Amino acid sequence: MPIEQRGVDTIPDEERTSTPRDLVSILLGSNLALGVVIFGWLPVSFGLGFWGSVTSLAAGTVVGAVLTAPLALVSLRSATNLSTSSGAFFGVRGRLIGSVIGLLLSLGYTALTLWVGGDAMVGALHRLIGLPSDGTAYAVVYALLAGATAVGAVYGYRVLLRMSKVLSIGLTVLLAVGVIAYLHTFHTGPVPGTSYALGGFWQTWLLAAVSAGLSGPIAFITLLGDYSRYISPRRHSSRKVFAATYCGLLIGLLVPQLFGTFSALAVGAGGSDYAGPLVAGAPFWYLALLLANASAGSVGNSGLMLYSMGLDLDAILPKATRTQATYVVAAVSTALVYAGHFLWAAQDAMTSFVLLMTAIGTPWAVITVIGFVRCRGTYDADSLQVYNRGTVGGVYWFKAGWNVQATAAWAVGSAVGLLGVDTPFYKGPLLSFTGGIDISFVLAAAAAGIVYHLLTAKDPRPVAPLRPVPAPLAEAPAAESPAEVR
Repeated sequence: MPIEQRGVDTIPDEERTSTPRDLVSILLGSNLALGVVIFGWLPVSFGLGFWGSVTSLAAGTVVGAVLTAPLALVSLRSATNLSTSSGAFFGVRGRLIGSVIGLLLSLGYTALTLWVGGDAMVGALHRLIGLPSDGTAYAVVYALLAGATAVGAVYGYRVLLRMSKVLSIGLTVLLAVGVIAYLHTFHTGPVPGTSYALGGFWQTWLLAAVSAGLSGPIAFITLLGDYSRYISPRRHSSRKVFAATYCGLLIGLLVPQLFGTFSALAVGAGGSDYAGPLVAGAPFWYLALLLANASAGSVGNSGLMLYSMGLDLDAILPKATRTQATYVVAAVSTALVYAGHFLWAAQDAMTSFVLLMTAIGTPWAVITVIGFVRCRGTYDADSLQVYNRGTVGGVYWFKAGWNVQATAAWAVGSAVGLLGVDTPFYKGPLLSFTGGIDISFVLAAAAAGIVYHLLTAKDPRPVAPLRPVPAPLAEAPAAESPAEVR
């Protein structure tokens, strides 16, 4: 299969041959990995038992999927990725906010996926064949995972779609067999020796619903458009695409997370580590299947993340091709994995980093969805590509390529979100008003939405009309360098 040549340019309708079912396959197949499974362990590590963990995960995921799924409709109508589409509301230069958020979010989750998968692989190989669990083993395993991930991401959407279809079936079977493998030691009560993280059941339950349940769908705020842009609105309705996205997020996230809860209770993983007890508590006959899950699942999940990173870097550096951008981010993410394992306590640091980036990304997503509703899903595709061509003008030019109102609303929402975040290294001052519970997603979303509505009250639809007449796109003045134009 040839390497995908499309970057963040507009996808012609004749190439938009995917279906809503493909969207479900991607969201299911890419999430049945240990990097997602581990989020089901978080409620257990907070001191919750089985039913408390299950209900908190389900509640958070249901709410998060409702908030996130509409973003797939943006790229369905614009035929390009979400960060480029956001130029209709932030301006053709202001859309770089979305590109940077998407790039950094995907980088963090890619590193986390490779770390968890690599740790499980080394542990399984140690028990199976006596592989020493030393630095050399980790270096080789990380290199193999990173290399396989890069190949899939470079080849692009079609290869990743085929991989996801296979993984959605294969990894589901592996998790189902895993239930049998760990069933004999499973119990519904909390892990002995653990206590409620926030001192009481309901406070801890809400913490788990936000940090483990809601955060799953929120991680996709910049990614969904990478897949829905290949679906044609002429052949598939917005309702079907929304339903497919919602079901894909709900099933694709809940299935692995609930397995994480089940297995964490079965092996007594209530401390600071999940992969170690998971491998140690596995029956010997299941180790080969666990190894397959750790390797294939990590490649599938991080491959899609790396693909999105390539698109976001391509959006930031228009002169680079998607392939070139993907090679660059593959090298950066691989270096981060090695630095994380050998140089510093990376998992806590990257968990903090992802939470901080999510607090910053949520306001951007809220403004993008509000803009989509206001313009009724109608975009001027030509004007969205102004930045990529190094030109100026168009209906989304606003002031020097920036929509000041949208940018200000995003900045306020992000600031409020950061003030309410709770990480291992930083605790926002608003936590004292929220009972110590991190609801930064909610605070950031509410602040951004309110400020955006107030700032645009006199001009509620500063976007292309329903039947837009594109403004002429002038070539950038000779006095401006390409870098200044971008």
